[in-house]
Amino acid sequence: MNGFGPLLREWRARRRRSQLDLALEAEVSQRHLSYVESGRARPSREMVLRLAEHLAVPLRARNALLVAAGHAPEYAERAIDDPALRPAMEAVRLILDGHDPYPALAVDRHWTLVAANRVALRLMDGVAPALAAPPVNVLRLSLHPDGLAPRIVNLRAWKTHILDRLRRDADASGDPALLALIEELARYPAGPDPPPGVAERERALIATPLRLRVPGGELALIGTMTVFGTATDVLLSELSLETFFPADGETAAALRAMAAV
Repeated sequence: MNGFGPLLREWRARRRRSQLDLALEAEVSQRHLSYVESGRARPSREMVLRLAEHLAVPLRARNALLVAAGHAPEYAERAIDDPALRPAMEAVRLILDGHDPYPALAVDRHWTLVAANRVALRLMDGVAPALAAPPVNVLRLSLHPDGLAPRIVNLRAWKTHILDRLRRDADASGDPALLALIEELARYPAGPDPPPGVAERERALIATPLRLRVPGGELALIGTMTVFGTATDVLLSELSLETFFPADGETAAALRAMAAV
């Protein structure tokens, strides 16, 4: 129980919420919340879960809050091959395969590759074997000089986009592994500055595209992310599906041709 107060204050600070704001929203007295944070009062299981809900704490961290308060974890953390997760993983596979001929992949909270469709795997061909050996971190694979980086036309813009997104994820989750990944990726070369006018045209687009050199031309892809919105399993709640769409007609035609081979 002694560790619950500091953990709660950390999450409250991360969400930029005052003690009064959280108390009002969670319908508890500020005095009692102060006692809980200082260790003078032990929060009930229901209060821990209510506070975590209002702070949008990830399921993994909710379990940690419960344990710190002297309660058993609430959310199961199953292995990826657990039979209970089979329906969800079959749904993932259907989404990935159904996205063909466009690339799609599933990653965990640290951007480790869980599954990918055949087009995505083909785009990863030719990277250094060490980067393609499981466990594959798709961000490392994309930005590493021995990975996809030499093929990314707008590497500087894409790296900025990736690091900005990772920083938001790290700020929201407090995951130290993401902070370490940010430090690693930031050290990788970003490529030359874009030619005059290119950066301005990219910023005017609706989304930062991934511009990838392939035999015979260049692909321009924009990405979307899908998550399981009602997951009650820790692993499932941390799974993201990254699906890419063609940003122009030439890319659509090239991907259809690639998938037909």
